Amino acid sequence: MMTHLKDGLFFKRLLTVVFLLLTQCCAGQSQVGGPPQSVLATIGGDIILPCHLEPSVDASGMTVEWSRPDLDPRFVYVWRDGVELESKQHPSYKGRTAVPIVNLTHGDISLKLSNVKISDEEKYRCFVPTLGTESTVELAVGVAPFIDISSERTDSSEVVLQCESKGWYSQPEVFWLDAEGNLLSAGPTETVRGPDDLYTVSRRLTVMESDNFTCRVQQKNINKMREAQIYVPDDFSNASNHIIIISSSLVVVSIIVILAAVFARRWKKNKIKQKEYVRPLKHEVELEDPRDKLRSELEKSKREWTEKDYNAVTRFNRDDELMAKRELEKKIRELEKNLKEIEEEIKTSRV
Repeated sequence: MMTHLKDGLFFKRLLTVVFLLLTQCCAGQSQVGGPPQSVLATIGGDIILPCHLEPSVDASGMTVEWSRPDLDPRFVYVWRDGVELESKQHPSYKGRTAVPIVNLTHGDISLKLSNVKISDEEKYRCFVPTLGTESTVELAVGVAPFIDISSERTDSSEVVLQCESKGWYSQPEVFWLDAEGNLLSAGPTETVRGPDDLYTVSRRLTVMESDNFTCRVQQKNINKMREAQIYVPDDFSNASNHIIIISSSLVVVSIIVILAAVFARRWKKNKIKQKEYVRPLKHEVELEDPRDKLRSELEKSKREWTEKDYNAVTRFNRDDELMAKRELEKKIRELEKNLKEIEEEIKTSRV
């Protein structure tokens, strides 16, 4: 009986010693630690995915693995035997990842990711096989959106402010605030998702008094926010009325100018037509006088030809009379030709 009691006490003491030895052994071993919240990055920028050893030890001689379980191959970055193993790396991360050797010597195994893409948004595993511990880092990717505010006056004394923001990776919320930061009642938020999967949101606010107004666009899940301000002056209403009056005057002046241009064009067109009508008529009158003269001369020449023909028969000097007759016939043909040309020209001018 006493022997069994002694054996039991010895066994308990042995377990206590082993437990203390294990506790001391494990107390000096580093653990892998990471951030409790997700890390936000913007498209095209650089980001650090935090991961470090606690307590810090030189990790340059250890194997460090960064991976994504959804990829094949899954490795984003591998450090082994003092060098980076690019052959193990997924092609989409080639040339975009790094863990500086200086950081490794201080136990900082954070991953630097360059030229962030939308497809990079995922959970990343930081693992040190030698220690058998790991940490998970979630990366959220957004864009650098911008805000544009415009204003317009309605028929009444109201002013409508419109806030539009483009380039949001996930759907944001839009708020209007006054100068004191109080939320204002505004119209519904209009949301459009483009072919690039980026969101464009807009919201209108109707105001009737002078003040500073702020448009705030934010994403709750990644705690991202953009703001823009606009000031509505007291004389905005009067200025708008002047603009309306000036615009109306310009419209009236424009109408008068257009009517004057149309009238001038028609008057010029009618004048051209009148000239085109008078020109051939004048030309015809100018041709009538030489035509009449040719006719008169032609008739005279024909009478002379008849007399020459008679004289050539009754007189003794027939040769001279015949010669004169031939000359007269030639002249008659020339007169007839000229008369015909003038009459043709008169006909052409009438067409």
